[in-house]
Amino acid sequence: MNDEQKQNDPMNLNGKKYQQLESFRVDHNNTKLTTNQGVRVSDTDDSLKAGDRGPTLMEDFHFREKMTHFDHERIPERVVHARGFGAHGYFQVYESMTEFTKAKFLQDPSVQTPVFVRFSTVVGSRGSADTVRDVRGFATKFYTEDGNYDLVANNIPIFFIQDAIKFPDVVHAIKPEPHNEIPQASAAHDTFWDFVVSNTETAHMIMWLLSDRAIPRSFRMMEGFGVNTFRFVNDQGKARFVKFHWKPKLGVHSLVWDEAQKLAGKDPDFHRKDLWEAINMGEYPEFELGVQMIDEEDEFMFDFDILDPTKFWPEEIVPVKIIGKMTLNRNQDNFFAETEQAAFHPGHVVPGIDFSNDPLLQGRLFSYTDTQLLRLGGPNFHEIPINRPIAPVNNNQRDGFHRMTIDKGQVSYSPNTLRGNSPQPASDKENGYVHYAEKVEGQKIRKRSESFHDHYRQATLFWNSMSNAEKRHIIKAFHFEVGNVKDKTIKQQVVEMFNNVDGFLAAEISKGIGVMPPANPGGTGVTESSPAVSQDNTIKDARTRKVAVLADHGFTFDELMQVKTALEGAGVHVDIISRTLGIIASVEGQQIEVNKSYSISSSIMYDALFIPGGQQSINNMMMHKEAKDFINDAFAHAKPIGAINEGIDLLTNAEVKNINLALTESKGEVTTHLGVVTVRNPSDFEAFNNEFIVAIAEHRHWLRENQDGKMTG
Repeated sequence: MNDEQKQNDPMNLNGKKYQQLESFRVDHNNTKLTTNQGVRVSDTDDSLKAGDRGPTLMEDFHFREKMTHFDHERIPERVVHARGFGAHGYFQVYESMTEFTKAKFLQDPSVQTPVFVRFSTVVGSRGSADTVRDVRGFATKFYTEDGNYDLVANNIPIFFIQDAIKFPDVVHAIKPEPHNEIPQASAAHDTFWDFVVSNTETAHMIMWLLSDRAIPRSFRMMEGFGVNTFRFVNDQGKARFVKFHWKPKLGVHSLVWDEAQKLAGKDPDFHRKDLWEAINMGEYPEFELGVQMIDEEDEFMFDFDILDPTKFWPEEIVPVKIIGKMTLNRNQDNFFAETEQAAFHPGHVVPGIDFSNDPLLQGRLFSYTDTQLLRLGGPNFHEIPINRPIAPVNNNQRDGFHRMTIDKGQVSYSPNTLRGNSPQPASDKENGYVHYAEKVEGQKIRKRSESFHDHYRQATLFWNSMSNAEKRHIIKAFHFEVGNVKDKTIKQQVVEMFNNVDGFLAAEISKGIGVMPPANPGGTGVTESSPAVSQDNTIKDARTRKVAVLADHGFTFDELMQVKTALEGAGVHVDIISRTLGIIASVEGQQIEVNKSYSISSSIMYDALFIPGGQQSINNMMMHKEAKDFINDAFAHAKPIGAINEGIDLLTNAEVKNINLALTESKGEVTTHLGVVTVRNPSDFEAFNNEFIVAIAEHRHWLRENQDGKMTG
């Protein structure tokens, strides 16, 4: 079945949703301007006045309508996850999951279930930057034949708190401080760290937040986690506890803190542009859906409580079963109508998926609906096109703000006889939703289970799982975040709190924030690790990476073009960057167009750097501070760098020192040292190209990090 046949196939859900949304899309090209009532307008540049210099008249209905609509265009932004970006796609299960769940969209591998995904930051306002240190939201709306299912996820598998009643507190603490609304989109201030040391259940989440996970390279290169514990329920009524995972096919990769900060200033839309451009180029982001499942009879067999949202289930103990793949293949047409109006809710489930007693989840089931009522103007937000299910909607809910359905008939209640009790409840056999029959008993009490009282062991497990580079980054993140705290008592409390996680970590934190190290090194005694949580063990793939090529007049054409062709053949994007836009000529006389100038680009916008030879080109760039800055930033951020012939000399001139140049003097021998790939006088470029592509796939070469330009290690 080809794509066109799939779109027209009545069993294909993706085609159904596509057609449904198309009925609401309007292209105003080659049309006549009208009011909202369809009245054609002759002039929209001048208001109706009493004389050409007189006052505007209130009878100008077009002016009034235009201004009124403009004045009411904004809706309240989300309290959290305000800054987001969305895309459309589809999901297909790999094999039937009927053994575990009766959810229909997880049964037939031939069915494409349409999805809409919204990625977001958490703390910042809509106007903040994409690359701030923060948790990232990863919310997916499945338009299934049984109704909409929302998988509301984050890129970190745990949360700050154990009980939803404290959610307002953690958000109030991390938001800008109320007396001066400073700082924006940052946890680096007193009120947040006061909350942390006052609520030690945050320890594990803080370790993730200060890791590289909180500054992803791309939405396309970050994991998603359902955070809460749910249930799968099959046709026989057997339930299993389940956690959801999204695994990016490109691997999990991050920025470094320095480039994240610089990107926030130079390209605050870095992540949304990256997603938009990838889809437009046909490089559709792909994420595999995985589930961890625990039989109910095994609920208490672990050394952590599986319902505790500050704990994850280590993959080495509870393996992730990969069950399907999501492909994002279409950008939104209108940001407001789709991304801003998309309403997600963890309580939007379908038969086969149910809830657990996770106390954070229980509170979310109330909060999400409540906030949509305010943001989207009432209870009919499900009728907004982006939120409309493809399944029929039949109930006796009526009226309310922005009602779009015109309900016929006199009956709006159940049960009834006037319409034969329509709409009728569906039986279990008709796939009516039946809640899992869990036995619940106990006294009403404000208390937390004793099994939730361990706040440090998994924080230690996470620390043990990190590579040396990742540990360095966490320590530096503590120095920045806690270093910005003004209250010295809170700083000292941070050191003492994280001494419970690891004594070395606490001592290293103290060195950077001006307080005393702990008197006695602490820790939990946990020696195990979970390799799955380290990005050092992720997929390494050069596809979709971006390489900057620095060149000027007099470059060597063959060197540039052979490398460029090889990179593009490996799925890598190449930009030619020079001092000005326009055309530059090679030493042989061939011309090439410059994609970006130094003034509109920077090393922080690329994954790697290549410098072809050509003495005149190199001489010119040796006079350009911008070229040297480009190289020095790429080097400091541990990015792959490639250079051929005279291009190697520019590296030396840019203070990339101690390259073993002796090895590059012999003809054709490729040298790779800590991610810097060089060759002089090659007979062909195959060996260089292969080495450089491998270096790009590695993402970063951490052994040279923080070496101040010196190639040591």
